[in-house]
Amino acid sequence: MLKIKFLYPYWGSEHLTPTSFIDLAISNGFDGIEINIPNKPVFETDFYNSLNTVRLANPNFVCVLQQVFEIKNETPQDYLIKVLNRLENMVHYKPNFINSHTGKDHYSFSENCKIIDAIEEFALKSKTPIYHEIHRGRFTFHSATTLQYLEVFPQLKLVGDLSHWWVVSESMLQDQEEIINKVIPHIHHIHARVGFEQAPQVNNPFAPEWNKHLHSCLDFWQRIIRSHDKNRQMAITPEFGPFPYMPQSPFDQKPMANQHDLNITMKAFLEQHLTF
Repeated sequence: MLKIKFLYPYWGSEHLTPTSFIDLAISNGFDGIEINIPNKPVFETDFYNSLNTVRLANPNFVCVLQQVFEIKNETPQDYLIKVLNRLENMVHYKPNFINSHTGKDHYSFSENCKIIDAIEEFALKSKTPIYHEIHRGRFTFHSATTLQYLEVFPQLKLVGDLSHWWVVSESMLQDQEEIINKVIPHIHHIHARVGFEQAPQVNNPFAPEWNKHLHSCLDFWQRIIRSHDKNRQMAITPEFGPFPYMPQSPFDQKPMANQHDLNITMKAFLEQHLTF
């Protein structure tokens, strides 16, 4: 039986201390966390200590780190140096794996391949698994072009956030079955967020008007799970985020739903509807 671990996202909880964030995840029944650690020395030290304290009590606690940078005008070589330095700093935390936002959509195929190759070499040498997230703006921004990279790197592991491809293709990918079938075996981690053809996140996936999109995502996630060895472990992060992912009402800028509640409800929904 495939073991599913549910992770709570740090995205949207930036106001919390590391200990409070980890406590929030545990108190809501999550098996671990996924976090892009802020570049703040005090936070980094506190997070390291809090994480190790939790691991002493629960060695199975899962920690996934993210490699994500703000957009900057930089050469592929400068970008790669920055990424490798970031990854080197992450090894210190002994993550279960790293979720890398890799490359850029406007870098050439050759440039992105050099970046991927260097990251994969780092993963091998550091013995730290690194998965590459499907995301707009990265080398994985589009379904068909991603296949070209999988041909060069057949062992590449991806983080499945298919909401981005929905936006790029302005469709629910219903005309891309052949492509999706080739990509699914490469997905080793799921970001369980419901988007639609014009945005990566609906206001509330459990509203009846989004039922079609919710169950389309559920079908994708189930297919990913079925493609994996039943004796292995896989992580799912319900990943509904704050603004600008979360739609706001005009003028008062109030969120249309509670992000925290959506992530907890999505976890319960998946536990009920997915077959592991």
